[in-house]
Order: sequence, then structure tokens, then C-alpha cells
Amino acid sequence: MRHTISVLVENKFGVLARVSGMFSGRGFNIDSLNVAPTHDATLSRITVVLKGDDQALDLCIKQLRKLINVVDVIDFTDGSAVMRELVLVKVRATSQTRPEILQIKDIFRAKIVNLNHDDVMIECTGDDDKVNAFLGLLEPFGILELARTGRLALKR
Repeated sequence: MRHTISVLVENKFGVLARVSGMFSGRGFNIDSLNVAPTHDATLSRITVVLKGDDQALDLCIKQLRKLINVVDVIDFTDGSAVMRELVLVKVRATSQTRPEILQIKDIFRAKIVNLNHDDVMIECTGDDDKVNAFLGLLEPFGILELARTGRLALKR
């Protein structure tokens, strides 16, 4: 089962290593990991998407709460959060395929962030399903490069 965990931590050296070590030590496979400062410069938010069973996750959350520098831990598996992901994708675009690519971009409310003679770079934001559907439609044109943020989440 996939779980989304948000860990609010003090913005100090070594905290990320301790938190990610806790997950790997418990046998979880981390699908995505995001870390960024919050509105308070002394705090950072770590958002982790991982796979594992519920019992191990409960124990892991209890142990995370005991770690030094951890302020709060929230499990978003109950759907009580807004979750988004950002993807930047560079797609091969010829004069013949460019109109169709732009139409797909419009359907998904994505933005062009760079345009070249042979390719176009598009930014798309949404939940996992939206981003995956967007990439699936662009794949036949030839994805040259892509970067994904992984999931971000905040409690409603």
C-alpha cells in the first residue's frame, strides 16, 4: 500500500538522514521524497511517499515522533489532504506534431516554459493520475527528458 507522510522538522544538519534512515531501516521503499523550508525559516517539511504495510507504518510513525528535531508527523493515507505533483517534460515537437501537443497542453491546463525549433518544454501540476495521464498522451511524440517533484501534500 502507498502511504504519504508529512514530517515537520527543525531545519538542522542531519535531520533528513535520520528521517530517511528510519524508513529504510524499517524496510520501506521510498517512492518520492521532497524536502523544503516552510514559511518559518527554522522549520522544513519532508513529504515522503512510500510502500509498506500498515502495521510497520504505525510503528515507524511512532518512532519518527521520538526522533530529535521532529516537530510533527502526519499520515495522509485517509485522504485528508490536498496532494499535488509537478512535472517538467521536454517533448520532441515538429511543425506537424506541435499543434496536437499544444492541444494536449491546453486540456491539462499545463504551461509551456520553453520552446525550441525541435522540442517544447511543458510544466504540468496535478495529482498522480493527472500527471501520469498527461505523460501517457505525450509519450508517442517522444519524451526527451523529464523531471518530477514527487508528491507534495498539506492537510485540508
